[in-house]
Amino acid sequence: MNHPSVPRACLGVTHSVTGRYWCDLAEDQGRMAQAMAQRTDIAPHLCRILARQQVSLDEAEDYLEPTMTRLMPDPSSLRDMDKAVERFVAALENHENIAIFADYDVDGASSAAQLIWWLRYFDRKASLYVPDRSREGFGPNPDAMRKLAESHSLIICVDCGTSAHDAIAAAQGADVIIIDHHLGEDKLPHATAIINPNRQDETSELTYLCAAGVVFMFLVALNRQLRNKAVEVCDLHGFLDLVALATVADASPLLGLNRALVRRGLKEMSYRKRPGIRALADVSNLKTKPDSHALGFLLGPRINAPGRIGEESDLGARLLATDDDFEAEAIAAEVERLNQKRRAMVDAAANEALERIAASQNNEPLVWAASSNWHPGVVGIIAARLVDASGRPAIAIAIGDETSRGSARSVPGFDIGAAMHRCRNEGLLISGGGHKMAAGLEIETDKIEPAMARLSEIATHMHKDGDSIQQYPIDSVIQPDAVTIDMVRSLETAGPYGSAAPAPRFAFPNLLVVYRRWVGTGHLQLRLRGETGAELEAIAFRADQSPLGQFLDRNGLPPVHIVGRLQENNFRGQIRVQLQVHDAALANR
Repeated sequence: MNHPSVPRACLGVTHSVTGRYWCDLAEDQGRMAQAMAQRTDIAPHLCRILARQQVSLDEAEDYLEPTMTRLMPDPSSLRDMDKAVERFVAALENHENIAIFADYDVDGASSAAQLIWWLRYFDRKASLYVPDRSREGFGPNPDAMRKLAESHSLIICVDCGTSAHDAIAAAQGADVIIIDHHLGEDKLPHATAIINPNRQDETSELTYLCAAGVVFMFLVALNRQLRNKAVEVCDLHGFLDLVALATVADASPLLGLNRALVRRGLKEMSYRKRPGIRALADVSNLKTKPDSHALGFLLGPRINAPGRIGEESDLGARLLATDDDFEAEAIAAEVERLNQKRRAMVDAAANEALERIAASQNNEPLVWAASSNWHPGVVGIIAARLVDASGRPAIAIAIGDETSRGSARSVPGFDIGAAMHRCRNEGLLISGGGHKMAAGLEIETDKIEPAMARLSEIATHMHKDGDSIQQYPIDSVIQPDAVTIDMVRSLETAGPYGSAAPAPRFAFPNLLVVYRRWVGTGHLQLRLRGETGAELEAIAFRADQSPLGQFLDRNGLPPVHIVGRLQENNFRGQIRVQLQVHDAALANR
């Protein structure tokens, strides 16, 4: 029987191979999709995707064509925007030395790169400082800010700084502008200006912007101010590839203005004008038109790799900021080398973690693993792998001598951020918090086991209520013969997809696995045959580490229902449709 708050089970699947309940559209969503299909020219499968996103009939056409003209607010509506613009323009006019202090991830790199490209248009330069993750941690630190202030009169902190009271105070003799998006505390640092839609005293509705989005709005305001002074300014549309990359890679919700920024940014990226992104796409073997999936799973992880493993943290920002093709190719090659190193570290650690939970935690509501061999920069990816393999909330911890750092990922129905806060308040964690699906923690090493036991206890209680069911929304049920290149490309008209707007999932009923083989590093390649005889190529990534791979790699497997994401696959110049398999269940016939 269905839980009262859960829509009916798609294809009757209430417990899939990965332990999920496949949700069909809710009744009101189904009615909305049907009405939309009848009253508009939007294809039925797109109508179901829009209905899943709670897009109404009246909103549908605007949703499919988000425009910056319609969605971009006045930048001056953000607190301190005008103050920051005035100080920055003064620095330009007085030829002051400017420094940019950026976080080491994609958002920080893209934010810094925008400022560097904008200054280059005016033949100006800025010093770039990106902290070393292992030695300096997150955000501005007093030593770095003190040294920057010795030779710069203006420091711009991007994607960091909102809570860095001591570091900002250490920048004696320099003015500091903070452009950030992280949640601010009641008391803010004593900076010249703090532009952040997530300040406690901010009234803006742009809380979903990443830092690169806020930087873009700052540049819009800068351009407006300079135009008022009769100064020719650069076209900011060309910066939107950087904004799109950061927005998707930072998992910012693809709502409102973000949809317009990413949609236009993907278009700009397809022109391959920026040397760093072009070189990065080439080393990533990106052969098709970029989409949000490519940004989140191909380009973004590579830019993050150097910072994650603590080697040359500024490589990502330098790559995105360079205007030299040869430099871009050299940096991209080094980024790819470090990404391969990161992947090897993650694969080895994930395999170790999976062996540990298989041996001792088969029946636990929450799984965890810890090791002194793991780099703190990759524990988030390990935790995500554990979730994929177990279908349960997971925590991975890099053990240190006295303190250890970890990362957690969750499943629908268990608020891992709230659980971390409880453990922190109970004294089991030094620090810990996040949101429903992801969180981080720092813990005294000798408290790891009691803290994990307490988190498992919390998970046990939370899983007793009906909300703990692992719902897996399905957008449409289709047959292989309905899948064409044109149909797959049409899906992008309802995009971009990402956080708060997940890529559509399609269920294919009663398929036979007519071919299978293992390829690459644990990927299962499949050919699936539908009821009409039409076939579909498919792949299950990292399937050797999950129950899904074991299920599909069976001789004499009876008909199965399969869920996945449709995508284009460019292999040796031939573009074909490929299903990326996410889940499966035996068909009840």
